[in-house]
Amino acid sequence: MMEAIAEGRIYFGRDGKGAPQLKRYMSEVKQGSVAMTLWKREHVGDNQDAKREVREFNPESIFATPKPERLIERVLTLATNPNDLVLDSFLGSGTTASVAQKMGRRWIGIELGDHCYTHCIPRLNRVIDGTDAGGITKDVSWQGGGGYKFYELAPTLIVKDEHGNDVFSEQYNAQMLLAAVAKVNGYFYAPDPAVFWKQGYSQDNSFIYVTTQYLTAAMLDSLAKDVEAFESLLICAPAFDVGLNKRYDNIMVKKIPQSLLDKCEYGVDNYNLNIVEVPEFDEEDWADD
Repeated sequence: MMEAIAEGRIYFGRDGKGAPQLKRYMSEVKQGSVAMTLWKREHVGDNQDAKREVREFNPESIFATPKPERLIERVLTLATNPNDLVLDSFLGSGTTASVAQKMGRRWIGIELGDHCYTHCIPRLNRVIDGTDAGGITKDVSWQGGGGYKFYELAPTLIVKDEHGNDVFSEQYNAQMLLAAVAKVNGYFYAPDPAVFWKQGYSQDNSFIYVTTQYLTAAMLDSLAKDVEAFESLLICAPAFDVGLNKRYDNIMVKKIPQSLLDKCEYGVDNYNLNIVEVPEFDEEDWADD
């Protein structure tokens, strides 16, 4: 310490009576400097403010350390512009989504727990209908408006039976199964009311047909008569006669659930999801909301 003081590396404040602080010079540290911004509670709130905000829509279950809306407002003010997209992958009590809505930002919130039902939905409904008077409502003159779309993660499609074989979960009915197989293989699920085997499409003339029956050569030949030369068809069946996958140039036959297993990962410990078709943002829909 005495050597550091002698070298001028210790700072005791402007009056020389403060707590000792070690000086570090730019040439001794990485390029750049650490920001020394202090956000005081009177400007961005604290946990007590946040708890009062949560208590307004759920007095029975209040998080231990919720974030105040004014804190998130400061973050979004610095990091985003109106209509930017804000992602909160651990939505919690819905503070970030609420603030983003009030500040004119688009947002996506993800929550794996029951908080989406007990906290997020009630809170966001109040924000949208204009009955949420807390947080930054008065600061940004929020009067309500807008909306959101709510999606639930589907149950596991493929499970193991008592013999260890891969089978489809009983939680899926026939329509859900068809939609899931089409989706995972990159097709839009859109059954044609006039043509039974056109259950989905990926391009103008590319279709998918999913059946839970054993596919025979006779069945394939009968179906192939209706497939035009300029059309292509993917058939997914649990089992089929040998050689059917090479019988026609414009018809591909895959075994299910193998057609799904090829596109899935098991035993991983991350959340890197393979999104087949990302929903497109429609400016007109947003304006209508």
